[in-house]
Amino acid sequence: MAGREARSSRSTRRQLGLFDATMIVMGGIVGSGIFRNPSVVAHQVHTPFLILGVWVLGGMLAMCGAFIWAELATRLPEAGGQYAYLREAYHPAVAFVYGWVLLLVTQTGGMAAVAITFAAYFRELSGIRWNESALGAAALLGLTAINCFGARAGSNVQSALMLMKTAAIAAMVLLGLAMGGGTIHPLPLLDRPVSLGLLGAIGAAMIPVAFAYGGWQTATFVAGEMRDPARDLSRGLVMGVLGVVVLYLSVSSVCLKVLGPEGLDRTATPASDVMRAALGERGALWIAAGIAVSTLGFLSQSMLTAPRVYHAMARDGLFFQSVGWIWPRNGAPVVAIVLQGLAATAIAFSGLYEQILNYVVSVDFISFGMTAASLFVLRRRGAVAPFQVPGHPYTTALFVAASAGIVASTIATYPANSAIGFLILLTGIPVYLYWRQRS
Repeated sequence: MAGREARSSRSTRRQLGLFDATMIVMGGIVGSGIFRNPSVVAHQVHTPFLILGVWVLGGMLAMCGAFIWAELATRLPEAGGQYAYLREAYHPAVAFVYGWVLLLVTQTGGMAAVAITFAAYFRELSGIRWNESALGAAALLGLTAINCFGARAGSNVQSALMLMKTAAIAAMVLLGLAMGGGTIHPLPLLDRPVSLGLLGAIGAAMIPVAFAYGGWQTATFVAGEMRDPARDLSRGLVMGVLGVVVLYLSVSSVCLKVLGPEGLDRTATPASDVMRAALGERGALWIAAGIAVSTLGFLSQSMLTAPRVYHAMARDGLFFQSVGWIWPRNGAPVVAIVLQGLAATAIAFSGLYEQILNYVVSVDFISFGMTAASLFVLRRRGAVAPFQVPGHPYTTALFVAASAGIVASTIATYPANSAIGFLILLTGIPVYLYWRQRS
């Protein structure tokens, strides 16, 4: 392990600090989901208490995860982050399958879908009549080029976009509170008697919430390019997730205040409706600009972080050797970055991104649960870490159990999509055996 860490340190430039880490964490979470998912939650549960309660539960789960990943980052401050945790705790095969699914499903498919979302809003705002796939591809390839100039260039763009979308969300909340009208009625607390049906509805509502809160773990991918990952990455994880929890609860609250539970249930565009109520059609146009910036910021963060996993896989001899190449001038894994950009662009043009997104949640939370459980393994093997998870082992076990519950709920709600996701995951095993034999 020490040899790998030393090799990684020589290969990449450590140039990112605490502010970069915090912005990368927030940028990996906040995409377009928060502008739409409050209504998806309201389709399942129908009182303010339950709607906000689900977002609070999701925030608590995300904070538990942030604490766990923060300790893991202090124990293994290596490039690849979550990939490295799975490799050291279990087996290189487990880490490879994670990276395989990241490339084929969770990261690349999500980036393609978000790129098309950006293109749709950009067309509306600019009047450019280009094909949405072409606009999405242009955004992806432009960000690919920027990140090829190194982690500092990519992080600067990502931080600027994150600050812009935070300002857009804050403006929406403040305008909605000041000019949107309406009020939140605390009663009734529940929309049905306490029963399995209520628990099932809460579980179904947790799926879009979990998806909206996901993404903070990708910040660990750039640990190899942080000046002090053990300190700054752990702090950035906690600060970034806490900041997003505040943003998400604020958005959900203002949506409830302006639209009410019934109006939130009826709409598919809650953010636009809130801004339309506050400022008319001009407000809807402004929030469209905010969503476009938010989606572009998510793409920027993804292009900065995910290629570091493929680079780490190649350095371990589990992927094409060329993917592990570093540009000496700036320390960027250029081939890995180009691979990510081209893969997302291909899926954007194929039109398969919507189907791929349906496979994400169950597979993603399997890796979440296994990574959290790796803390038990690594604690038994290693010394006391500089940062320790508050309430461990109980909070860590709770996160593992919650991840398993979300996987079970996703399988029950979307069995066909979950089965396809698992099949894609299993295809990684023979591919791993091929690369292992080759290396």
